[in-house]
Amino acid sequence: MVSISTFHCVFLMFLLACIFEVGYGKLVFNVMEDGAIADGSTDNSMVFENVFNKACQSKGRKLVLIPRGIYMLRPIVLKGPCKGPVEFQIIGTLKAFTDEASTINVNHWITFQYIDQLILRGGGKLDGQGPSAWNDNTCSKDPNCKALPISLRFDFVTNSRITHLTSINSKNAHVYIFACKDVKFDHIHLIAPKDSPNTDGIHIGSPSNIQILDLTIATGDDCVSMSPGSKNINIKNVKCGPGHGISVGSLGGGPNEEDVSGLMVTNCTFKDTDNGLRVKTWARSYASNVFNLTFEDIIMGNVNNPIIIDQQYCPSQNCEKGDSQVQIRNVKYRNIRGTSSSKIAVDFECSKGKPCDKIELNNINLTYHGAEGAVASSCSNAKGIANGQQQPDSCI
Repeated sequence: MVSISTFHCVFLMFLLACIFEVGYGKLVFNVMEDGAIADGSTDNSMVFENVFNKACQSKGRKLVLIPRGIYMLRPIVLKGPCKGPVEFQIIGTLKAFTDEASTINVNHWITFQYIDQLILRGGGKLDGQGPSAWNDNTCSKDPNCKALPISLRFDFVTNSRITHLTSINSKNAHVYIFACKDVKFDHIHLIAPKDSPNTDGIHIGSPSNIQILDLTIATGDDCVSMSPGSKNINIKNVKCGPGHGISVGSLGGGPNEEDVSGLMVTNCTFKDTDNGLRVKTWARSYASNVFNLTFEDIIMGNVNNPIIIDQQYCPSQNCEKGDSQVQIRNVKYRNIRGTSSSKIAVDFECSKGKPCDKIELNNINLTYHGAEGAVASSCSNAKGIANGQQQPDSCI
């Protein structure tokens, strides 16, 4: 027989769980109550926008709740400013449409704009249905290619947190962060096949004070990529692979680009990636600066280019040749270990006109077991120091 005190304890635990689920002290906006239909075929775009707008313009703390089920969505923009913090809790699955109007020449699927104190969480899933669009990606051959939608975009979002979500099969990049400040991304899974085109995990442009923590990223492009203006980016405990690694750049592609500075990458693992830690600039570039980058406590597993600076970056045959005008300096590589799938495990191809300066190699232990011979490094126009173990032998 269950005692009254035991019954009370069980009831209290249930009540607390319910409060946590919907958000104690918050005004709850459930999309189902405004007409959303989670049947995997009905278009819920207008319902989601309307519910978000009502929550955004309500005072106090608000929670937009997406319960279990499959919700079809066309491209939507959820735009502030809002009257106070907003939590967007995705428990169900959001699924993108695959028609041409929702895909071709569209730069986003779900966008959050001009919001302060956003929380996006819930353990749910975003399915971009990328296989329907990947054949339309012609950007490797055509510089005037049409855009495909980024699954989750944040523009001018501040003081926010995005956590406990999964994004699969994005048509383009999974996440794009533009001009955001003081935003934390943690416990997120970003998944697409290794041969899927341009499915970057997280692409960053002109942000500051961004934290990327405890992520699993397996894609067909960069796990994390940083474009001009990226400042004070902290990447920690990220598992990357397959994919193209963590990249700074491409830089120098346009005039008056903002500098990149203050990147910290620590305790990350790369497995079966094309690159590990990469900085890349266009060969004939405009002037800018990259400085104060630190890569520390990194494990490489069968990585083709574990450590690489490429200032002759040219993904096609149509690039202009010449010296890069991007100055790279104060870059630290510390405690990098593991295996390379190519003979050249450390490759610094820097600009003749603006050599890389103050490069630090400290305790590098990278091995190669292929048919090309002993593991090696290659340096061109790179200045710096090497301390501690150096395998391969340092060339700076």
